[in-house]
Amino acid sequence: MTKSDEDVKLAERLREAHASIKSQLGRIIVGQESVIEELLVALFSSGHCLLVGVPGLAKTLLLSSLARILDLHFSRIQFTPDLMPSDITGSEILQEDQATRQRVFRFQEGPVFSNFVLADEINRTPPKTQAALLQAMQERQVTAGGQTRSLPEPFFVMATQNPIEQEGTYPLPEAQLDRFFLQIAIDYPTREEESRIVIETTGAKNITLEKALSGAEVLALQAVVRKVPASQGVVDEAVALVRATRPQDPTSPDFVKRWVSWGAGPRASQALILGAKAHALLAGRFAADREDLRRLAKPILRHRVVLNFQAEAEGVTPDKVIEQLLAR
Repeated sequence: MTKSDEDVKLAERLREAHASIKSQLGRIIVGQESVIEELLVALFSSGHCLLVGVPGLAKTLLLSSLARILDLHFSRIQFTPDLMPSDITGSEILQEDQATRQRVFRFQEGPVFSNFVLADEINRTPPKTQAALLQAMQERQVTAGGQTRSLPEPFFVMATQNPIEQEGTYPLPEAQLDRFFLQIAIDYPTREEESRIVIETTGAKNITLEKALSGAEVLALQAVVRKVPASQGVVDEAVALVRATRPQDPTSPDFVKRWVSWGAGPRASQALILGAKAHALLAGRFAADREDLRRLAKPILRHRVVLNFQAEAEGVTPDKVIEQLLAR
């Protein structure tokens, strides 16, 4: 079997697993189809995601269930104002050797040493602790006690932010928000969905989850995603869209110059193309197209577009700016 045949076989395996993952999560999570889709795009693009939504919308249940379906280790970190960097990355502890009675330092791994990490309410902890997680996300390794330790692969972080109760929080700076591959906006369920949630979560229903993919297959599929072709036209459109978000760029429209302080950087162009490739592969297609770009424009750009006071005064949101750019 040639390398390309192996890739095609893996892509077919992903199509089957994608259907299984959606079906199984659909029995646990009511609605939220777009949230699940964007989460999978980030995972297979080897990126991390920031999820913004009010409490009680099954964010923890969603990620822990996905980890069980993929047979990967899951850990949850509740971010608080007194959390220290070592509480995330781990620290060296002094232990006594039972045989020699000598005391030696041994590294105790922190919760970041996991495949799936849920960083709950990341804006509740000080910048120093936020930076420890963001460094681990970027470098996929941790340095402690003068030694660098690699994190397990695959490694995926989903951080959450609560859009209410902002008193005493530490908002992530724009440069650090840019480290997240995409930002998922999760909203309240519809009336019908909420009724189903109440019925299903207050009964005696017990759901068994089945393994759909292994960790090794997830890693292999992340490599296959990068091999999915994207035409020069698709790349040009992604670059044009990102450049149009920058008010300093001559191609940006008047409403961007009016509402935007800073636009998205080159990392957004990279994310658009990589995300489009993952989205196409999840849909069973072997090439990324413009519709893949359009589908992912909001989650990839919304946290990378910084609005000015004029936009806030007029009630303009990043999503509205992106919608108008897409309409062009």
